[in-house]
Amino acid sequence: MKEKDQVVWNAIISGLAMNGYVKISFGLFGQVEKIGIEPDGNTFIARLCGCTYAGLVDEGKQYFNRMDRVFSLTPTVEHYRCMVDLLGLAGLLDEAHQMIRNMPMEANAIVWGALLAACRIHRDTQLAELVLKQLIELEPWNSSNYVLLSNIYSTDLKWDEAAKIRLSMNEKGIQKPPGCSWIEVDGIVHEFLVGDKYHPLSEKIYAKLDELTKKMNVAGYTPTTDYVLFDIEEEEKEHFLGCHSEKLAIAFGLISTPPTTVIRVVKNLRVCGDCHMAIKLISNITGREITVRDNNRFHCFCEGSCSCNDYWCINNGKFNITSCFRFLISLFVSGLVQDKA
Repeated sequence: MKEKDQVVWNAIISGLAMNGYVKISFGLFGQVEKIGIEPDGNTFIARLCGCTYAGLVDEGKQYFNRMDRVFSLTPTVEHYRCMVDLLGLAGLLDEAHQMIRNMPMEANAIVWGALLAACRIHRDTQLAELVLKQLIELEPWNSSNYVLLSNIYSTDLKWDEAAKIRLSMNEKGIQKPPGCSWIEVDGIVHEFLVGDKYHPLSEKIYAKLDELTKKMNVAGYTPTTDYVLFDIEEEEKEHFLGCHSEKLAIAFGLISTPPTTVIRVVKNLRVCGDCHMAIKLISNITGREITVRDNNRFHCFCEGSCSCNDYWCINNGKFNITSCFRFLISLFVSGLVQDKA
Protein backbone atom coordinates (compact mmCIF):
# COMPACT_ATOMS: atom_id res chain seq x y z
CA MET A 1 0.00 0.00 0.00
CA LYS A 2 1.65 3.22 -1.18
CA GLU A 3 -0.39 5.64 0.88
CA LYS A 4 -1.60 4.92 4.38
CA ASP A 5 -4.00 7.54 5.67
CA GLN A 6 -5.69 7.91 9.03
CA VAL A 7 -8.51 5.52 8.08
CA VAL A 8 -6.06 2.73 7.27
CA TRP A 9 -4.14 3.18 10.51
CA ASN A 10 -7.34 3.24 12.53
CA ALA A 11 -8.46 0.01 10.87
CA ILE A 12 -5.27 -1.91 11.63
CA ILE A 13 -5.06 -0.57 15.20
CA SER A 14 -8.68 -1.54 15.82
CA GLY A 15 -8.27 -4.95 14.19
CA LEU A 16 -5.24 -5.81 16.29
CA ALA A 17 -6.99 -4.76 19.48
CA MET A 18 -10.14 -6.73 18.69
CA ASN A 19 -8.13 -9.88 18.11
CA GLY A 20 -6.22 -9.66 21.37
CA TYR A 21 -3.01 -7.99 20.17
CA VAL A 22 -3.37 -4.94 22.36
CA LYS A 23 0.33 -4.38 23.05
CA ILE A 24 1.14 -4.54 19.35
CA SER A 25 -1.63 -2.04 18.60
CA PHE A 26 -0.19 0.25 21.30
CA GLY A 27 3.16 0.14 19.54
CA LEU A 28 1.53 0.93 16.22
CA PHE A 29 -0.28 3.87 17.81
CA GLY A 30 3.11 5.22 18.90
CA GLN A 31 4.52 4.82 15.39
CA VAL A 32 1.59 6.78 13.94
CA GLU A 33 2.32 9.65 16.32
CA LYS A 34 6.02 9.63 15.37
CA ILE A 35 5.34 10.09 11.65
CA GLY A 36 3.09 13.05 12.35
CA ILE A 37 -0.35 11.58 11.68
CA GLU A 38 -2.72 13.12 14.19
CA PRO A 39 -5.06 10.60 15.81
CA ASP A 40 -8.77 11.37 15.57
CA GLY A 41 -11.79 10.35 17.60
CA ASN A 42 -11.97 6.94 15.89
CA THR A 43 -8.34 6.25 16.77
CA PHE A 44 -9.13 6.74 20.44
CA ILE A 45 -12.23 4.55 20.23
CA ALA A 46 -9.96 1.79 18.93
CA ARG A 47 -7.47 2.45 21.74
CA LEU A 48 -10.10 2.46 24.46
CA CYS A 49 -11.72 -0.70 23.11
CA GLY A 50 -8.31 -2.36 23.14
CA CYS A 51 -7.87 -1.39 26.78
CA THR A 52 -11.32 -2.82 27.54
CA TYR A 53 -10.54 -6.14 25.85
CA ALA A 54 -7.33 -6.45 27.88
CA GLY A 55 -8.61 -4.99 31.16
CA LEU A 56 -6.04 -2.17 31.11
CA VAL A 57 -7.88 0.36 33.27
CA ASP A 58 -5.02 2.75 34.03
CA GLU A 59 -3.90 2.85 30.40
CA GLY A 60 -7.47 3.49 29.29
CA LYS A 61 -7.79 6.41 31.67
CA GLN A 62 -4.53 7.87 30.38
CA TYR A 63 -5.66 7.66 26.75
CA PHE A 64 -9.03 9.19 27.62
CA ASN A 65 -7.39 12.12 29.43
CA ARG A 66 -4.88 12.65 26.60
CA MET A 67 -7.67 13.24 24.10
CA ASP A 68 -8.42 16.71 25.43
CA ARG A 69 -5.16 17.65 27.13
CA VAL A 70 -2.75 16.58 24.37
CA PHE A 71 -4.74 16.38 21.13
CA SER A 72 -7.55 18.88 21.82
CA LEU A 73 -10.18 16.29 20.99
CA THR A 74 -13.49 16.52 22.83
CA PRO A 75 -14.69 13.07 23.96
CA THR A 76 -18.02 12.07 22.45
CA VAL A 77 -20.69 9.78 23.87
CA GLU A 78 -18.93 6.86 22.13
CA HIS A 79 -15.74 7.52 24.08
CA TYR A 80 -17.67 7.69 27.34
CA ARG A 81 -19.32 4.39 26.45
CA CYS A 82 -15.89 2.82 26.04
CA MET A 83 -14.81 4.13 29.44
CA VAL A 84 -17.97 2.88 31.15
CA ASP A 85 -17.39 -0.51 29.53
CA LEU A 86 -13.75 -0.52 30.66
CA LEU A 87 -14.52 0.47 34.26
CA GLY A 88 -17.57 -1.75 34.52
CA LEU A 89 -15.89 -4.92 33.27
CA ALA A 90 -13.04 -4.28 35.72
CA GLY A 91 -15.57 -4.24 38.57
CA LEU A 92 -15.38 -0.49 39.17
CA LEU A 93 -19.15 -0.10 38.97
CA ASP A 94 -19.45 2.95 41.22
CA GLU A 95 -16.77 4.77 39.26
CA ALA A 96 -18.46 3.86 35.98
CA HIS A 97 -21.80 5.10 37.33
CA GLN A 98 -20.21 8.34 38.51
CA MET A 99 -18.67 8.87 35.07
CA ILE A 100 -22.12 8.62 33.49
CA ARG A 101 -23.52 11.14 35.96
CA ASN A 102 -20.66 13.55 35.17
CA MET A 103 -20.95 13.30 31.39
CA PRO A 104 -21.34 16.71 29.69
CA MET A 105 -24.07 15.24 27.47
CA GLU A 106 -27.03 12.96 28.09
CA ALA A 107 -26.04 9.31 28.28
CA ASN A 108 -27.75 7.19 25.63
CA ALA A 109 -28.99 3.62 25.87
CA ILE A 110 -25.65 2.20 24.73
CA VAL A 111 -23.84 3.84 27.64
CA TRP A 112 -26.40 2.68 30.20
CA GLY A 113 -26.45 -0.75 28.56
CA ALA A 114 -22.70 -1.09 29.07
CA LEU A 115 -23.17 -0.45 32.78
CA LEU A 116 -26.06 -2.92 33.00
CA ALA A 117 -23.93 -5.60 31.34
CA ALA A 118 -21.22 -4.96 33.93
CA CYS A 119 -23.82 -5.31 36.70
CA ARG A 120 -24.69 -8.70 35.21
CA ILE A 121 -21.08 -9.86 35.32
CA HIS A 122 -20.47 -8.63 38.87
CA ARG A 123 -23.98 -9.47 40.16
CA ASP A 124 -24.87 -6.01 41.43
CA THR A 125 -28.67 -6.19 41.55
CA GLN A 126 -29.14 -2.87 43.36
CA LEU A 127 -27.34 -0.79 40.75
CA ALA A 128 -28.85 -2.88 37.94
CA GLU A 129 -32.35 -1.90 39.05
CA LEU A 130 -31.45 1.80 38.86
CA VAL A 131 -29.85 1.36 35.44
CA LEU A 132 -32.84 -0.54 34.08
CA LYS A 133 -35.15 2.36 34.99
CA GLN A 134 -33.02 4.63 32.83
CA LEU A 135 -33.00 2.13 29.98
CA ILE A 136 -36.74 1.60 30.05
CA GLU A 137 -37.23 5.36 29.64
CA LEU A 138 -34.87 5.36 26.65
CA GLU A 139 -35.79 2.01 25.08
CA PRO A 140 -39.06 0.64 26.52
CA TRP A 141 -39.25 -1.88 23.66
CA ASN A 142 -35.75 -3.38 24.02
CA SER A 143 -36.01 -6.92 25.40
CA SER A 144 -32.29 -7.26 26.18
CA ASN A 145 -32.53 -4.78 29.06
CA TYR A 146 -35.26 -6.78 30.78
CA VAL A 147 -33.45 -10.05 30.10
CA LEU A 148 -30.21 -8.77 31.59
CA LEU A 149 -31.90 -7.76 34.84
CA SER A 150 -33.78 -11.07 34.94
CA ASN A 151 -30.49 -12.90 34.48
CA ILE A 152 -28.91 -10.90 37.30
CA TYR A 153 -31.74 -11.93 39.62
CA SER A 154 -31.44 -15.56 38.49
CA THR A 155 -27.70 -15.61 39.07
CA ASP A 156 -28.39 -14.35 42.60
CA LEU A 157 -31.03 -17.12 42.97
CA LYS A 158 -33.77 -14.51 43.24
CA TRP A 159 -36.19 -16.58 41.20
CA ASP A 160 -39.34 -14.65 42.17
CA GLU A 161 -37.87 -11.31 41.06
CA ALA A 162 -36.65 -12.88 37.82
CA ALA A 163 -40.12 -14.31 37.17
CA LYS A 164 -41.69 -10.87 37.72
CA ILE A 165 -39.42 -9.36 35.06
CA ARG A 166 -40.34 -12.11 32.60
CA LEU A 167 -44.04 -11.62 33.40
CA SER A 168 -43.68 -7.88 32.82
CA MET A 169 -42.17 -8.61 29.40
CA ASN A 170 -45.11 -10.85 28.50
CA GLU A 171 -47.65 -8.27 29.63
CA LYS A 172 -45.98 -5.61 27.48
CA GLY A 173 -45.66 -7.95 24.50
CA ILE A 174 -41.85 -7.78 24.57
CA GLN A 175 -40.11 -10.90 23.26
CA LYS A 176 -36.47 -11.93 23.58
CA PRO A 177 -34.77 -12.96 20.33
CA PRO A 178 -33.61 -16.58 20.58
CA GLY A 179 -29.91 -17.39 20.67
CA CYS A 180 -28.91 -18.32 17.13
CA SER A 181 -25.65 -19.33 15.45
CA TRP A 182 -24.72 -19.59 11.78
CA ILE A 183 -21.97 -21.47 9.98
CA GLU A 184 -21.23 -21.59 6.25
CA VAL A 185 -20.14 -24.88 4.67
CA ASP A 186 -19.69 -25.33 0.92
CA GLY A 187 -21.41 -22.02 0.22
CA ILE A 188 -24.52 -22.89 2.24
CA VAL A 189 -25.36 -21.09 5.51
CA HIS A 190 -26.66 -23.40 8.25
CA GLU A 191 -28.62 -21.96 11.18
CA PHE A 192 -28.85 -23.46 14.66
CA LEU A 193 -30.97 -22.58 17.69
CA VAL A 194 -30.46 -23.82 21.24
CA GLY A 195 -31.51 -27.48 21.45
CA ASP A 196 -32.08 -27.50 17.69
CA LYS A 197 -32.95 -30.94 16.24
CA TYR A 198 -34.33 -29.86 12.89
CA HIS A 199 -31.09 -30.15 10.92
CA PRO A 200 -30.89 -33.17 8.57
CA LEU A 201 -27.63 -34.22 10.28
CA SER A 202 -28.98 -33.63 13.78
CA GLU A 203 -28.30 -37.21 14.93
CA LYS A 204 -24.67 -37.05 13.84
CA ILE A 205 -24.28 -33.57 15.34
CA TYR A 206 -25.42 -34.70 18.78
CA ALA A 207 -23.31 -37.85 18.51
CA LYS A 208 -20.29 -35.62 17.85
CA LEU A 209 -21.19 -33.44 20.84
CA ASP A 210 -21.43 -36.52 23.06
CA GLU A 211 -18.02 -37.67 21.85
CA LEU A 212 -16.49 -34.25 22.53
CA THR A 213 -18.12 -34.01 25.96
CA LYS A 214 -16.58 -37.33 27.01
CA LYS A 215 -13.14 -36.15 25.90
CA MET A 216 -13.62 -32.79 27.62
CA ASN A 217 -14.62 -34.51 30.85
CA VAL A 218 -11.41 -36.53 30.73
CA ALA A 219 -9.55 -33.22 30.30
CA GLY A 220 -11.18 -31.90 33.48
CA TYR A 221 -14.17 -30.02 32.04
CA THR A 222 -17.07 -29.38 34.40
CA PRO A 223 -20.16 -27.57 33.06
CA THR A 224 -20.57 -24.13 34.62
CA THR A 225 -24.27 -24.32 35.43
CA ASP A 226 -24.40 -20.72 36.69
CA TYR A 227 -24.97 -19.75 33.07
CA VAL A 228 -28.30 -21.61 32.93
CA LEU A 229 -30.64 -19.12 34.53
CA PHE A 230 -33.59 -21.30 35.45
CA ASP A 231 -34.72 -22.73 38.78
CA ILE A 232 -34.13 -26.34 37.75
CA GLU A 233 -31.93 -29.24 38.84
CA GLU A 234 -28.20 -29.28 38.09
CA GLU A 235 -28.51 -32.26 35.74
CA GLU A 236 -31.10 -30.41 33.66
CA LYS A 237 -28.86 -27.33 33.57
CA GLU A 238 -25.99 -29.40 32.19
CA HIS A 239 -28.32 -30.62 29.44
CA PHE A 240 -29.22 -27.04 28.46
CA LEU A 241 -25.55 -26.02 28.37
CA GLY A 242 -24.66 -28.95 26.14
CA CYS A 243 -26.91 -27.85 23.30
CA HIS A 244 -26.24 -24.13 23.01
CA SER A 245 -26.44 -23.00 19.39
CA GLU A 246 -22.72 -22.30 18.96
CA LYS A 247 -21.81 -25.80 20.17
CA LEU A 248 -24.22 -27.32 17.66
CA ALA A 249 -22.77 -25.20 14.85
CA ILE A 250 -19.21 -26.16 15.78
CA ALA A 251 -20.10 -29.86 15.97
CA PHE A 252 -21.66 -29.60 12.52
CA GLY A 253 -18.53 -27.89 11.22
CA LEU A 254 -16.33 -30.65 12.62
CA ILE A 255 -18.25 -33.43 10.86
CA SER A 256 -18.73 -31.49 7.62
CA THR A 257 -15.30 -30.05 6.82
CA PRO A 258 -11.75 -31.37 6.29
CA PRO A 259 -9.49 -31.53 9.39
CA THR A 260 -7.45 -28.50 8.32
CA THR A 261 -10.42 -26.19 7.76
CA VAL A 262 -10.92 -23.25 10.11
CA ILE A 263 -14.41 -23.32 11.62
CA ARG A 264 -16.12 -19.93 11.57
CA VAL A 265 -19.33 -19.33 13.50
CA VAL A 266 -21.40 -16.17 13.97
CA LYS A 267 -23.75 -15.77 16.94
CA ASN A 268 -26.36 -13.07 17.56
CA LEU A 269 -25.81 -13.05 21.34
CA ARG A 270 -22.76 -13.02 23.56
CA VAL A 271 -21.01 -16.37 24.05
CA CYS A 272 -21.58 -17.58 27.62
CA GLY A 273 -18.68 -18.44 29.89
CA ASP A 274 -19.35 -22.17 29.79
CA CYS A 275 -19.36 -22.29 25.98
CA HIS A 276 -16.20 -20.19 25.96
CA MET A 277 -14.43 -22.73 28.14
CA ALA A 278 -15.82 -25.67 26.17
CA ILE A 279 -14.77 -24.25 22.79
CA LYS A 280 -11.23 -23.74 24.07
CA LEU A 281 -11.07 -27.41 24.99
CA ILE A 282 -12.65 -28.45 21.67
CA SER A 283 -10.01 -26.48 19.77
CA ASN A 284 -7.31 -28.29 21.72
CA ILE A 285 -8.86 -31.76 21.41
CA THR A 286 -9.56 -31.50 17.69
CA GLY A 287 -6.55 -29.41 16.68
CA ARG A 288 -8.89 -27.02 14.87
CA GLU A 289 -8.88 -23.25 14.77
CA ILE A 290 -12.36 -22.01 15.66
CA THR A 291 -13.50 -18.41 15.22
CA VAL A 292 -16.71 -17.27 16.89
CA ARG A 293 -18.05 -13.78 16.24
CA ASP A 294 -20.60 -12.91 18.91
CA ASN A 295 -22.41 -9.61 19.41
CA ASN A 296 -19.43 -8.22 21.28
CA ARG A 297 -16.21 -9.27 19.52
CA PHE A 298 -14.26 -11.97 17.70
CA HIS A 299 -13.07 -15.00 19.67
CA CYS A 300 -10.32 -16.92 17.89
CA PHE A 301 -9.74 -20.27 19.57
CA CYS A 302 -6.61 -22.28 18.92
CA GLU A 303 -4.73 -24.96 20.88
CA GLY A 304 -6.90 -24.46 23.95
CA SER A 305 -6.64 -20.67 24.13
CA CYS A 306 -8.66 -17.69 22.95
CA SER A 307 -7.45 -14.47 21.36
CA CYS A 308 -9.44 -12.45 23.92
CA ASN A 309 -7.05 -13.79 26.56
CA ASP A 310 -10.14 -14.74 28.57
CA TYR A 311 -10.36 -11.27 30.10
CA TRP A 312 -13.81 -12.04 31.46
CA CYS A 313 -12.85 -15.65 32.27
CA ILE A 314 -9.25 -14.90 33.34
CA ASN A 315 -6.77 -17.05 31.45
CA ASN A 316 -3.49 -16.79 29.65
CA GLY A 317 -3.76 -17.46 25.97
CA LYS A 318 -1.94 -17.44 22.68
CA PHE A 319 -3.11 -17.56 19.10
CA ASN A 320 -1.01 -18.89 16.30
CA ILE A 321 -1.84 -16.24 13.70
CA THR A 322 0.74 -13.99 15.38
CA SER A 323 2.99 -14.44 12.38
CA CYS A 324 0.22 -13.11 10.15
CA PHE A 325 -0.15 -9.93 12.20
CA ARG A 326 3.62 -9.51 12.44
CA PHE A 327 3.78 -9.75 8.66
CA LEU A 328 1.11 -7.07 8.31
CA ILE A 329 2.90 -4.82 10.76
CA SER A 330 6.23 -5.33 9.03
CA LEU A 331 4.62 -4.10 5.80
CA PHE A 332 3.24 -1.02 7.56
CA VAL A 333 6.45 -0.26 9.42
CA SER A 334 8.54 -0.69 6.29
CA GLY A 335 6.23 1.82 4.66
CA LEU A 336 6.77 4.16 7.57
CA VAL A 337 10.51 4.12 6.97
CA GLN A 338 9.98 4.93 3.29
CA ASP A 339 7.48 7.68 4.15
CA LYS A 340 9.93 9.28 6.57
CA ALA A 341 12.70 9.03 4.03
